[in-house]
Amino acid sequence: MFPHRLGLGLVAVALGASPLAAQTTPIAYEKVRLIPIVGDEIEDGVFVIQDGKITAVGPRGNTDVPANAERIDAGGKVIMPGLICTHSHIGGIGGADGSKPIQPEIRIYDSLNVRDPGFIRARAGGLTTLNIMPGSGHLLSGQTVYVKLRKAEKIDDMMMYDADGKPLGGIKMANGTNSQKKPPFPGTRGKSAALVREKYIKAREYREKLRKAANDPDKMPARDLGLEALVEVLDGKRVVHHHTHRHDDIMTVLRLAKEFKFRVVLHHISEGWMVADEIAAAGAPCSIILVDSPGGKLEASRLSFETGAILERAGAKVAFHTDDWITDSRLFFRSAALGMRAGMSRAGALRALTLAGAEMLDLQDRIGSLEIGKDADYIILDGDPFSVYTKVLETYIEGKKVFDRTDPNDRLIAVGGLGAGVEQRSYLCCQDDGEHAE
Repeated sequence: MFPHRLGLGLVAVALGASPLAAQTTPIAYEKVRLIPIVGDEIEDGVFVIQDGKITAVGPRGNTDVPANAERIDAGGKVIMPGLICTHSHIGGIGGADGSKPIQPEIRIYDSLNVRDPGFIRARAGGLTTLNIMPGSGHLLSGQTVYVKLRKAEKIDDMMMYDADGKPLGGIKMANGTNSQKKPPFPGTRGKSAALVREKYIKAREYREKLRKAANDPDKMPARDLGLEALVEVLDGKRVVHHHTHRHDDIMTVLRLAKEFKFRVVLHHISEGWMVADEIAAAGAPCSIILVDSPGGKLEASRLSFETGAILERAGAKVAFHTDDWITDSRLFFRSAALGMRAGMSRAGALRALTLAGAEMLDLQDRIGSLEIGKDADYIILDGDPFSVYTKVLETYIEGKKVFDRTDPNDRLIAVGGLGAGVEQRSYLCCQDDGEHAE
């Protein structure tokens, strides 16, 4: 059996390649329908990977295949980029606690369990990259982490790093009803905004002290982990991922982002359709969720399936997210399908599952589309991605298979119930446990 063998009767023919050489020998899929995201879809294409990277994408007959490649007849199956979820909570999240409403010093990856079955479910749904976040019960609940869903024994092996070896991630903020509680938490929307402004002003002052100290140990201020993280936000090195639902809360976020000049991605935005022009004018990307079984919090009551289409027409960048468990990662395609049914373009809906999310995480040079030089993160489908009958057959990360529907264990994860036979506690935004919230 070849390491890149396809399920459901597809035939692989190796030309002098051994299974152990899969990462150095080129792998060429032929007779495949390609959805590259960038450019037109290719009905009869060739897709080549080597050493975990994409090396060729194009029409069959016009695309060179290396002479030593392992050729795979894909028989008309579909290959597209791995899906990207810009807002996930799998891994047994545990972020900020009840001691204060703003805790930027918290790192979510210090609380993640790499053996959580949610990671396996996500691979079964075709996801390859996640932005894992703490909950929204705080005005600021901590630092997020960007992970590849590699098979791993510790979370460090899933995390993505910058050129200096620092874990990549943003910071999670929220407003609206979730963070309105008894003191020391705010009780009103106005107080919420005031506390945020106060903290960012302190971060500005801390940054100025650092500048003046110029790394002189005798002049450096006392180290403050929380303010250090906010300085990264002010410097544009860390994106703010902001939970917000009501149109007035959305406008508050845009005012704060303008005042403190931080980069922001708006998350959820149930009433974003009401202020789509303002969002587009501010250049704020939107990570939205479409819940097909309405319920839960009152401030999300005016969520609309048309939000994606309205934002797209206004010129705003749109991605979808699972908020897993709110939407099971195995059903991620359904979100974009509902958005398209409500008026989004097909190209926009596909981009919203892939490249748009990569751009919101500053990862567009590495993932999100089938382009030469990008990571070989891709999925193989047995039909159109927006058909309810289509299944994810295989999921690959950097050229390595991490999900195979023909494997009985993987199939159980793909079709099973809660946890697919492995106990996992679900969490709800309105559950008052002080830990989990969407």
